[in-house]
Amino acid sequence: MELYPAVDIEGGRVARAHGAMAEPLAALDAFTRAGTRWIHLVDLDRAYGRPDNQTLIGAVLQAATVKVQVGGGLFREFDIDQMFTLGATRVVIGPRGAVDGALVERLVARHGTTRLAVGIDAKDGRVAPRGTADILDLTAQELARRVSGLGIRTIIYNEVTRDGKLTGPDIDGAKQLSALGLDVIVSGGVGSLDDLRAARAARLAGACVGRALYDAKFTIAEALACLS
Repeated sequence: MELYPAVDIEGGRVARAHGAMAEPLAALDAFTRAGTRWIHLVDLDRAYGRPDNQTLIGAVLQAATVKVQVGGGLFREFDIDQMFTLGATRVVIGPRGAVDGALVERLVARHGTTRLAVGIDAKDGRVAPRGTADILDLTAQELARRVSGLGIRTIIYNEVTRDGKLTGPDIDGAKQLSALGLDVIVSGGVGSLDDLRAARAARLAGACVGRALYDAKFTIAEALACLS
């Protein structure tokens, strides 16, 4: 199971981080030195329809010596392609893009299945794209099944009501998607090593962790030891 420390950029800073760690390049360096193999890099401003942090995203990708998974409001073909140009290892197609089967097909044909993931933001089991007030008439399972049929193998699953709350991720919801034969990375709500142990016990592919690391609930080393 893989650990994905989250670097969520908002207004040029790392959301929920403190001190030097609020600088994206400093957070990248600290996580890399601590031994992480991946970074989960998200442009929160783009996700919420605000002016994006493209230049800073590019700087982080250029500086990275570990693998970087990039997400945050990526539902336009040009923007997704641009993330690969900037150096992303894997790009997360947002739910507003994932519902477009033709778009997903084109991206899979161009970039391959291992370099793409689909982000599924959900509320009460239904798809609820971040940055909108919409709750789609589509369940997380239905969307996961649909993109699986188009070649997607990796899902980043986030129950939006838990995001940043440190109250635990939606392991049950993630397990339902994993049962479809997908690699599921759970996101939103991880607050303790017990949450990581629960994700591991559920045989999930990974977990994105943000606030818990910035609030020093546990360290990268402790998380990696827990998941190894």
